[in-house]
Amino acid sequence: MSDQAILVTGAAGFIGFHVARQLLAEGRHVVGLDSLNSYYDPALKRSRLIVLDRDPRFRFVQIDLADRQSIAALFAKYRFPTVVHLAAQAGVRYSIGHPHAYVDANLEGFLNVLEGCRHNACRHLIYASSSSVYGANTKVPFSVEDKTDHPISLYAATKKANELMAYSYSHLYRLPVTGLRFFTIYGPWMRPDMAIFLFAKAIVEGTPIKLFNHGKMRRDFTHIGDVTRVISKLVDTMSAITVPRSSCMSSRSWRRSWAARRQRKCCRCSRAMYWKPSRISGI
Repeated sequence: MSDQAILVTGAAGFIGFHVARQLLAEGRHVVGLDSLNSYYDPALKRSRLIVLDRDPRFRFVQIDLADRQSIAALFAKYRFPTVVHLAAQAGVRYSIGHPHAYVDANLEGFLNVLEGCRHNACRHLIYASSSSVYGANTKVPFSVEDKTDHPISLYAATKKANELMAYSYSHLYRLPVTGLRFFTIYGPWMRPDMAIFLFAKAIVEGTPIKLFNHGKMRRDFTHIGDVTRVISKLVDTMSAITVPRSSCMSSRSWRRSWAARRQRKCCRCSRAMYWKPSRISGI
């Protein structure tokens, strides 16, 4: 196995942490990048980094993706053969009040990653898109062939833009790229703003569980273990990829009210659930 390091951006985040840990467990060298911003408690991010730092093959760098010079210097130093780009400003509703954070991280930051790959002989860029790109689509289940021309949040629009940017760089510079449209990933160390975490928190605290849209919505969930296995396999197929491609990452579809009831049953909890109307930008 090559001693060349793989870059994992967003390494202190939920998905990036698990991917970096999987790659390290396979004997690979990993450079983890994260800005450690305060979108949610940075203490959780630092706790994840403590776990990763136990492996001598891991090195952490704190850089903002929008810092063009620092990103360029990092790529020039390591000349990563594979880049797993998972860093982004996440959250659909957060984009309503903080639009510039999405432009900085998801557009300018992604461009800096593409430029770093282009100028430093990267052989495969794997990046995170999102199921949010399907926006106002009414056809289910979703498919990679479906049109994604009607995003209904700025977050979704930036992820759609990432796909277009990656395609153009792949075409212009023969950069092999793979985009993954993730569907609500859950598992250990997950983000505290995710529904399953909020359900569990309410159960532990003995407070009612909030369910929006009167509990009628369905959502595909993907376990983090499935994500790490797929990305690990993609890292090993970098030499076989010659054209840009996208893929959906989804395990199964659950009604959220069912997920909440299941968690209550597992915890032997009798706390009430109460229904609320839909929130703006629910996709």
